[in-house]
Amino acid sequence: MELAFIPSPSSGVLHLGPIPLRGYAFCIIIGVFVAVWLGNRRWVARGGRPGTVADIAVWAVPFGLVGGRLYHVITDYQLYFSEGRDWVDAFKIWEGGLGIWGAIAFGALGAWIGARRMGVPMPVYADAVAPGIALAQAIGRWGNWFNQELYGKATDLPWAVEITSSADGRVPGTYHPTFLYESLWCVGVAVLVIWADRRFKLGHGRAFALYVAAYCVGRFWTEYLRVDDAHHILGLRLNNWTALFVFLLAVVYMVLSARMRPGQEQLVEPGAESSDGDADDSGDDVKEDAGAGSEEADASPQGVGDDTEKDVKDGADSAKKG
Repeated sequence: MELAFIPSPSSGVLHLGPIPLRGYAFCIIIGVFVAVWLGNRRWVARGGRPGTVADIAVWAVPFGLVGGRLYHVITDYQLYFSEGRDWVDAFKIWEGGLGIWGAIAFGALGAWIGARRMGVPMPVYADAVAPGIALAQAIGRWGNWFNQELYGKATDLPWAVEITSSADGRVPGTYHPTFLYESLWCVGVAVLVIWADRRFKLGHGRAFALYVAAYCVGRFWTEYLRVDDAHHILGLRLNNWTALFVFLLAVVYMVLSARMRPGQEQLVEPGAESSDGDADDSGDDVKEDAGAGSEEADASPQGVGDDTEKDVKDGADSAKKG
């Protein structure tokens, strides 16, 4: 008998009058705002202009949503194209189903397009937004809780999640809350990247690579716990193999990048430094003008004093002669 568990919501949709608010979509939207907010703070701290992160995110977010949905539909095509399924459901992104691998890949493509249009180096932008992306994933994972999906093996642990729905082959009971595990892991990844970036001054995309590598480690073991249908290769789920492959790529990139391009980029955003330089020059001009004014002020009283003293002496001499 379970003494405690995490209850699931009776419905993944909240109605605000006639407007349906889907918990899954709501979590994604909040995650995007948090990622842009934190990314903007880190970008400005590196010397960039406020608003640049949001401008590039306008490209990255739609690409990421499309890529995440494509990955999910392709790897779980049986949910949409098998007998008795409606292929139109593949377009219902608000009902859940986003693959992080596709979201990151296509999101990076969209960010590259936006960064290129603004003349911003892609690696430094990726480093700025890396911990924000991890936090966005941490928030977005709670969308799985609203949908009662992607849970782990059955358990009677006090923090087990209770599944009450029996739709799509679900069996009501208490299971490992893999959404919670991954959410907490992503928070830890964000903290790790921020700490490592401050401690080692990561640059040239290494902060982003650290985020990818750390996330893959957590995704590997949470994926191992899941019991939803998935394709298996040599006894491991497809996402396990993907996490392992991406982890190796991220580690190799960090090692090679550290050797070839140590340190951080000096140029963060074209124009940002020149604007600061103009302000500094203006300040120098003001100081220079003030200094000149002071010299003139000092010189004027001294000159007047000398002339007055001379006139007094001349008057005294004239009086003696008279």
